[in-house]
Amino acid sequence: MEGRTTFHSFSFGSHYDPDNLRFGAMLAHNEELLPAGTGYPDHPHSDLEIVTLVTSGALQHRDSSGHDGVVQPGQVQRLSAGSGIVHSETADVGTRFIQVWVRPDESGLVPSYALEDFELRAGQLLCVAGHGGVVGLNSAGTSMHVGQADQGTGLVLPEAPNLHVFVATGSVTIGERLLVAGAAGRLTGQGGRTATVTANDTDLIVWAFDR
Repeated sequence: MEGRTTFHSFSFGSHYDPDNLRFGAMLAHNEELLPAGTGYPDHPHSDLEIVTLVTSGALQHRDSSGHDGVVQPGQVQRLSAGSGIVHSETADVGTRFIQVWVRPDESGLVPSYALEDFELRAGQLLCVAGHGGVVGLNSAGTSMHVGQADQGTGLVLPEAPNLHVFVATGSVTIGERLLVAGAAGRLTGQGGRTATVTANDTDLIVWAFDR
C-alpha cells in the first residue's frame, strides 16, 4: 500500500542477503511507519513468535483466530503464529511500530495471542516478553527488555551471550560505540555492560538470547 515505510535489519523478502538471515532466535527486526489509512491487509504466518511495540499512534490487529486488538504505546503484543494464522495490521492515524519475528522452539503449535500493558521505571530495563516478562514466548532463552531514560543514565544490559540493542528514540553509547535513533547493534559476549544514555527521552529495546 502506497505510503508505508519499512526499515529492515535482516534479509527480508526480495532483499535477500545470505549472510544476514538471523541473530540468535531473531529472524526479523522491522521499524514500520504507517500513514493514516494504510497498513498490511490479510496475510499468513506460521511458526513465528511475532512481537509488536507501538511507539506512536495505534495499530489495529485482526486475525483468523478471532483476536481483535488495538496496540498503543505502553503495550506489548505477541502473536504466536504456530500451525498457521492469517492477520491484518492497519492504522487509522499515523503510526510507528517495531515488530520482531522470533523462531519458536517447536513447530506446529496452536496459535495464540496476547496484548498487555506495561509500565516503565525511569532508568531501568523491564522484561516485557519471554521468561518472567509481561507476555511469554515459545522460545526458551529469549527475552525482550524495554527502557526509558534521560541523558547521563546508565542502563545495565541483560546478562546473556547475545544481545540485540535498538534505539527507538534518543541515543546511547556502549563502550566506544554511539547508537542513535533508528540504529541497532548486535553484541556478542558483552552481557551486563552498561549503555550510557546521551540524550533525554531515550527509548531502548534490547533482545537477549542465550544461544
